[in-house]
Amino acid sequence: MRVIPILTAVTVTAGLYMLVIEREALMAYARGENGTAVEETAAPGTEVAQNNTNDGLVGVVALRSEEREIDSAVVLRGQTQAIRQVEVRAETTAAVISDPLRKGANVKAGDVLCQLDPGTRHAALLEAQARLTEARARIPEAEANVAEARARLTEAEINANAARKLIEGGYASETRRAATEAAERAAMAGIAAAETGVETTRAGIESAAAGVAAAQREIDRLTITAPFDGLLESDTAELGSLLQSGGLCATVIQLDTIKLVGYVPEAMVDRVKLGAAAGAELATGKRVQGIVTFISRSADPSTRTFEVDIAVPNPDLSIRDGQTADIMISADGAKAHRIPQSALTLNNEGQLGVRTVDATSTVGFYPVRLVRDTPEGVWITGLPEKADIIITGQDFVTAGVTVRPTFQEAGQ
Repeated sequence: MRVIPILTAVTVTAGLYMLVIEREALMAYARGENGTAVEETAAPGTEVAQNNTNDGLVGVVALRSEEREIDSAVVLRGQTQAIRQVEVRAETTAAVISDPLRKGANVKAGDVLCQLDPGTRHAALLEAQARLTEARARIPEAEANVAEARARLTEAEINANAARKLIEGGYASETRRAATEAAERAAMAGIAAAETGVETTRAGIESAAAGVAAAQREIDRLTITAPFDGLLESDTAELGSLLQSGGLCATVIQLDTIKLVGYVPEAMVDRVKLGAAAGAELATGKRVQGIVTFISRSADPSTRTFEVDIAVPNPDLSIRDGQTADIMISADGAKAHRIPQSALTLNNEGQLGVRTVDATSTVGFYPVRLVRDTPEGVWITGLPEKADIIITGQDFVTAGVTVRPTFQEAGQ
């Protein structure tokens, strides 16, 4: 007969009996209600309350806390970013005929970065200018044609009036009237044709002028200049290289003012205001100051955070683009309690909060919101101005239970 399976079955049966049938007695024994003192770990110098064997109350340690004013700065992590960065690209296709500038060089707005070979573009400009001159020369001739047509119309009108008077006096036939009226209509058609010629000539002038402007613009595109004062982040295009339209000539960045870019959680974004003072500590240890210049109105769809930009002066260009920064943005002050982080707990609904004890030694629960986390403890809001917060034993009691508290003053 095998003994070990029998012993195992007995042990399992006894365990199930204690967990199912004698569960209340087992839990009471675990809470120390059978006279066993439960001693909880407390801070040095704190006397831990023991259960009284007569009343069966759980001993807890409570912190007498009072709200204090704190600077509720919004803390976030971000990075530095150049205030402006532009990739300067070619707008036409040509070979580079200028020596390259090396990255790191200071450039001023209007400095030549890349000079391109003009090829036949100057000849095209001269041809367009010649067409414009020719078109303008046609204007006097077209206007003279209009004047001549109007003179013919005047003559035809005179002849028509004379014919009508002769016919009325019986000195001319209807045939003459028809002839003069036909001449009058022909003169009016001539005026219309002459005026159309003037309009056509003027349209030719505008077309030629547009050709001159296009040729000049094409020549202007041969000189690629810096759009603003800054630094070259890359070499300019090499001498002899062919730049296609859209090809990169150089990258220019501006760092005399630099941005700190961070992302604020949606629960804290309303605390950040435009123009608020902000500070940051860079990865190098350098501390900088600036003001908030932009708060995004649209959240990042993946992180549900909002972009915040802070402008920081950088006259010596010591702050580089892309450095990590710990950012603090000043916000309106708030009152909060500072407690040990271990005092935080969850209720049955999963809400984060703390358990307190009132004047009748009854436990209560308050949902709280974390304002700041420091090495000395966490700052929370959501409590009354004064509260006795259970900092030891809070996980062994629930709201509505009577306890035997031992109190600790804040600062101990």
